[in-house]
Amino acid sequence: MSDAITNTDLDATPRPRIVAEVVRQHVEQAAFFWAQRDTLMMADPPDMVAVAGIDKRLEANLDGIRIAGSDAWSFIFAAYEDFPQKGELFVFAWAACEQADPKRIAEAVEMGRQAADRAPGLVGALAWHKAQTIASLVRDWIGTHDAFKRYLGVSACIGHNVDPKQMLGRLVRDPDAGVRAAALRLAGTLKRTDLVGEMTYALDDADEAPRFWAAWALTQLGSGDLGSPALRKTAVSGGPDALTALRSAVKAAPDKDVRAWLGGLLKVPETAPLAVRGSGMLGDRTLLHWLIHQMRVPTLAAAAGSAFLELYPEAREDGQLFSVETSLLGQAFADHFDDDPPFLPVADKVKDWAKERKLLD
Repeated sequence: MSDAITNTDLDATPRPRIVAEVVRQHVEQAAFFWAQRDTLMMADPPDMVAVAGIDKRLEANLDGIRIAGSDAWSFIFAAYEDFPQKGELFVFAWAACEQADPKRIAEAVEMGRQAADRAPGLVGALAWHKAQTIASLVRDWIGTHDAFKRYLGVSACIGHNVDPKQMLGRLVRDPDAGVRAAALRLAGTLKRTDLVGEMTYALDDADEAPRFWAAWALTQLGSGDLGSPALRKTAVSGGPDALTALRSAVKAAPDKDVRAWLGGLLKVPETAPLAVRGSGMLGDRTLLHWLIHQMRVPTLAAAAGSAFLELYPEAREDGQLFSVETSLLGQAFADHFDDDPPFLPVADKVKDWAKERKLLD
């Protein structure tokens, strides 16, 4: 392929000249940055400063694709064919919606249908666009007989905090479990008090995801006592929604009850990390000394570090508090992680940091 490509419309009106290598880089980098952003958002807790920086770089590359217009498609197709992952699907779906191209949008939907984990790249593209850009799609999808498109429609509403009004009452009882789960999540996000009965009914759903999101939704509406058992069950399950369930479970019950529950989890090796992580969700900064003690235990250090950052987000500014170096973490970490530990808090450095700020005696 030549370094530059010039396209001309049928009416001979000149179209912008593009540099092939530059467009290819915009496509690849946009896919990379969105995938990185998605991963960062799943961190515990997410670094929103880092996410904001990624967003700027992502948008700059999307601008490059936007300027290239239809000439970008050969590079978008090539990227997806070479690496059909969430970032590449994001770019494909984003470009299809950006250009309002029905054929490409249909292709993106089919790619998403085949993707794992309910197509986060496709859902992410819908969330990235302005609501008015995808409004007509969402209206068509949310009432279709195609369950996957209904799921996409509800997910787009979640991404834009849009209320589908009376339609939501039907969607929370949808035949498809994925649609029910998304609809219950949306109902909780919107605080649809008129659907409390539907949320309560869904606590007995045959599928776990709708049960969890029903419990989560009830907690958002102040009825955590109803959803607390389901939330705690999901939290200890270790699944993808475990941390979300843990946070909601902490919110769902009185502080005394939550502390007693976390205390019970702490006594069991398998659930002790969950208890340590949950402590950071209590909002109690007096736990700092205890958390530093947990940082010295290899199996609990990651959870203690996450709890610490939740209680003290300003600690992110000090790049010396976390490390992968066993010389700093200690021999116990070297032994436990076979000399290859993840990024973990250095207890002594955290302690010094806290003393400098008079957070500890």
